[in-house]
Amino acid sequence: MLAIGDAVAALDPQARDSRWTSLTYCVLDAVWSLNTRYYSVVVPLVGRVAAVFGDTQPTGAFPQADPVPLPYLLARYGDAKALMEDTNAQVTSPRNGILRADAVLRYAETLVEHEIVDLAAAEMLLAGPVEAWTTVDRALSAVPGDGNHGIRRGYLWMLCGSDDLIKPDRMVLRWLARFHSDIAPDEARHLLTEVAEELTERLRRPVTPWMVDHAIWLAERASVSGAG
Repeated sequence: MLAIGDAVAALDPQARDSRWTSLTYCVLDAVWSLNTRYYSVVVPLVGRVAAVFGDTQPTGAFPQADPVPLPYLLARYGDAKALMEDTNAQVTSPRNGILRADAVLRYAETLVEHEIVDLAAAEMLLAGPVEAWTTVDRALSAVPGDGNHGIRRGYLWMLCGSDDLIKPDRMVLRWLARFHSDIAPDEARHLLTEVAEELTERLRRPVTPWMVDHAIWLAERASVSGAG
């Protein structure tokens, strides 16, 4: 782990300075990000939905009032076909997948059923008893397209503000494979948490699993872009 810690330290992991300002945007990002180009597809897609609600700046500092609580999303888009018009027709999986637009609405309905209607409510859930979060997380797992080891749900909670629940996606796993071949997402989560703890002590400043994950993701994306 020492080699990984040294490599991550060299990436200078930093705290998040900007984020989606709505739970709606977090859900869209979480559902669309798996196996999709982030800056050319996902970010513009979230921006288009935000613009429908008159929001031209969907990212920023938090806390602030959620501009598009989930009930607004559900009221505006009555079905997946309607949402697909402002997003795209991608499915969650090429085999037995559902429209990602459908998955977004199912996520929204599930969260609203559990009274998680906006970003503030999501943060309260994350800060509260683990049993309450587990109940909601388990309910979301019923929506098709969860990804290996619940990666989509972990990413959603990360977007909502959790610095402990991370998304070891293919970019992160590819970076880690230089140190550990065939590392699984669950192993990566555990490893990056240990790296964060070690760097917090070594660098004498808070370093969270999210900061480690994000620093690796940015570095690997730059590496892939540079190679292509």
